[in-house]
Amino acid sequence: MRGNERRKKILDILSAGTAPVPGSKLAEMLNVSRQIIVQDMALLRAEQHNIVSTNSGYVLLTNERPTRVFKVRHTDEEAETEMNIVVDNGGELVDVFVFHKSYGVIRADMNFTSRRDVKAFLRDIASGKSSLLMKVTDGYHYHTVAAEDESVLDIIQEQLEEKGFLAPLQEYEPINFWKDAADE
Repeated sequence: MRGNERRKKILDILSAGTAPVPGSKLAEMLNVSRQIIVQDMALLRAEQHNIVSTNSGYVLLTNERPTRVFKVRHTDEEAETEMNIVVDNGGELVDVFVFHKSYGVIRADMNFTSRRDVKAFLRDIASGKSSLLMKVTDGYHYHTVAAEDESVLDIIQEQLEEKGFLAPLQEYEPINFWKDAADE
């Protein structure tokens, strides 16, 4: 079974049930490893499916706010500006992830909604115990951003573009993460 077919099947399974579905059960049902399920979940989230992990398994949430994934690149010093563009315009910085050619998708939840969240995160990074995830992919990374409506996402996208933070997609990337303005 191909990756796209498998991810569609995962969505079908999660949509059909009301109880969380453990990753190990999905792996068994689809005859793949648990790690493949974890990667598929990251890709499905990147496609704007609101899948959450609970201690009992995966759940697909409905009544989602609009989300958009932005591929960005900037310096360490510009990280605060980039994140503040999102929160200052009413967006929620849901996550950060990279697409590594060898490791696949590496994702971390953020759930930042304010400058206070951004400052706390950057204070932790400045402690030197960790570094920004974008370091593993030469600065290229993605953010899922949620907002009350598409117009907020449009403003965020425009401001990221104005600052020169938006990055072009490459042929090896698994999904077209950006909203295609031609589809409107």
